[in-house]
Amino acid sequence: MSDPRPTIGITMGDPAGIGAEVIIKALADPEIRKLARFVIFGLNELLAYTADLAEVESFWWRDQHERFCTGAKYDQDVVVLDYDDIGILGLETRGPSKPGGAASMQFCNDAIKAALAHKIDAIVTAPICKESWKLAGFDRWPGHTELLAEKTKAKRHAMMFAAPPTLKTPDSRLKAHHGLRVVLCTIHEALFELRHSFKIGTVFDPIDLAHRALVDWFGIEKPRIAVCGLNPHAGENGQFGDEEKRIIEPAIMMARQHGIDATGPFPADTLFIKALQGHYDLVVAMYHDQGLIPVKLLDFNGTVNLTLGLPIVRTSPDHGTAFDIVGKNKADPSSMKAAIQMAAAIAAQARARIAPPLEPPPSNPA
Repeated sequence: MSDPRPTIGITMGDPAGIGAEVIIKALADPEIRKLARFVIFGLNELLAYTADLAEVESFWWRDQHERFCTGAKYDQDVVVLDYDDIGILGLETRGPSKPGGAASMQFCNDAIKAALAHKIDAIVTAPICKESWKLAGFDRWPGHTELLAEKTKAKRHAMMFAAPPTLKTPDSRLKAHHGLRVVLCTIHEALFELRHSFKIGTVFDPIDLAHRALVDWFGIEKPRIAVCGLNPHAGENGQFGDEEKRIIEPAIMMARQHGIDATGPFPADTLFIKALQGHYDLVVAMYHDQGLIPVKLLDFNGTVNLTLGLPIVRTSPDHGTAFDIVGKNKADPSSMKAAIQMAAAIAAQARARIAPPLEPPPSNPA
């Protein structure tokens, strides 16, 4: 292809959520559209309605989604793969619904197939509603991460969140910071159930996957990884639980034996501050809220969700469907923009690594 830019697939997410709005607003920025070519798996009628509400001029080409699956190629920078066979009838409910779950699952499945077939270089997923998936009969997957891992046959996977560095913060009491990257050892799992699944590999795998991502995707030659404790004060030498001694410390030792600069376990209530000050490149959190509360508090609109361990690139905005503001033109596209930028950067880097070397120009005979 003469165009060196990667092709990014964007799934619209739950049609009853703000996915359409953040996609339209993000891609309306010409600087974002310069980064890649885009195919949107979604509903053209809903996207057009959303663009009209936001007073955004149409900038995309429409085609039926079946044609892309059969190999159609496009000259346009943005193409909506329209699922007009679904339509928007029954999707007007502002909340969880069976039609919304069925539609968002179809968008995801088709995007995954396209990525595995190398028709797109990365996937950016707009928010889905887990309750909608359950209503549509897809309760075996608690979220995107688990679906992606199963469909791509990934043996290991982890959820990572990246908040960019900034010189300014929304809260004047917070100083400029170096950004924050967090990877989770456990994801969508009830906190009291961790005792049944919390093993050395539960901690080692995210450390290992995060190390590889920092090297390959973020260009950090020697990443410094800090690991949280599970218990208050990181157990304080066994006074508040033995998981640190029994599970977390052996996992860190395994990582160090593999050449990874991993240290800890540290008390979580002070570790994130040190990471913001630039002492570490990434923090490994033991459970969902331990890692996500500091990230979302720091930069809710600029944080990106990445899935590690997949054979494909996937990013996502770090927010939900926001049913309460749908149709009010209030959704902030910052996180979607950041997710697109990160997906494009990683995909472009991957394309550069596998691109064949340029042939030397023919020499001119004397």
